[in-house]
Amino acid sequence: MTKPAFSFEFFPAKTEQGHEKLLSTYDELNKLSPAYFSVTYGAGGSTRRRTLDIVQALCARGDTDIAPHMSCIGDDKSEIAELLDLYKSLGISRLVALRGDLPSGQVDIGELPFALDLVKFIREHSGDHFRIEVAAYPEMHPQARSFELDVDNLVNKYKAGANASITQFFYNADSYLYLRERLEKRGIDTVAQPLVAGIMPITNSSNLMRFADSCGADIPRYVRKQLADFGDDSKAIREFGFEVVYRLCERLISEGVPAMHFYSMNKVEPNKRLIEALGLVHQ
Repeated sequence: MTKPAFSFEFFPAKTEQGHEKLLSTYDELNKLSPAYFSVTYGAGGSTRRRTLDIVQALCARGDTDIAPHMSCIGDDKSEIAELLDLYKSLGISRLVALRGDLPSGQVDIGELPFALDLVKFIREHSGDHFRIEVAAYPEMHPQARSFELDVDNLVNKYKAGANASITQFFYNADSYLYLRERLEKRGIDTVAQPLVAGIMPITNSSNLMRFADSCGADIPRYVRKQLADFGDDSKAIREFGFEVVYRLCERLISEGVPAMHFYSMNKVEPNKRLIEALGLVHQ
């Protein structure tokens, strides 16, 4: 069986100490030979400078591809074109194209209000220079009017030039498999244009619930109940969380998942432990 590729997501640190810690996390995770690291981008560019700083630092630190997130809502085309040119000059060849969220109080949605518009604009501006990843939602985007319309939107992003999509995190493998099946029925070749599984390790129950509630991800009832039973026992939560995510990844691998993108939370563990336990490190 072919081993799936894997990659990690980072978010820009807010402090100098956090920045240094992130660089050492990168060093540790980079030893595993991931396909790339992505770096998130705040609402309306609120962390644009920090994103750029960490992208430049990581580009200078190693040869692994760095994929900056780009959001479009609230920005105009000239700002985005400027950023694309800058990334090109840094040798960046991969992007994660997202709608993003409007900053609190801002009402102007900008010239490119949706991720689909951003994908089209990147292709118009930069041709095929960038490999573009977009977001996918196995359990439906929380603002979508229906599951089918959400699938339509993802299909349109592929047709506009997206090379692959990365899912929101999930713990029900069937939701991923169902979305993949729907894409294939709509004519998307999921080998050529893969659906990458977004994986969120479980280390902290309150953080997990908050993330899930904000993005519409479902936490299975047995997971919620077990985490509640553990209370403040962080070691028990980590061990149980590892087991849940390990089994999820095993199932996805058995079903031929092409790649997994780990939402690292800027931590070495448990990401490294999962990658090694799943046998994904190429010897």
